[in-house]
Amino acid sequence: MRILGSLILALVATFALSACNSTDRSASSAPAGSPVVPSNAKPPETIHADGARRITVPEVQELLAKGQAVIIDVRNQPSFDQAHIRGAKLIPSTEVADRIGEFPRDKTIVTYCS
Repeated sequence: MRILGSLILALVATFALSACNSTDRSASSAPAGSPVVPSNAKPPETIHADGARRITVPEVQELLAKGQAVIIDVRNQPSFDQAHIRGAKLIPSTEVADRIGEFPRDKTIVTYCS
């Protein structure tokens, strides 16, 4: 059971990390005569080529304030040392598979690479 859980977590992390190297599909512009959408309406979620969900800064801040997320910086040590998000944990993308046990199971894992 533990191995299955680790495998699932590894797959999730792999998909999340692939966002760093993905090419996103861009949405086409609306044709003339399209209905007007109110400015307070939430836009439809864009589907990215890698399938990884994107999250906004306000969403991250809210999850962090509630203790429901952790931030993982998947860049290398020199990049992390130059600047990083306060509280982020450095786990370079090349080490994720070996360090998967360090990822919490009860929180949203937010990775970033730039």
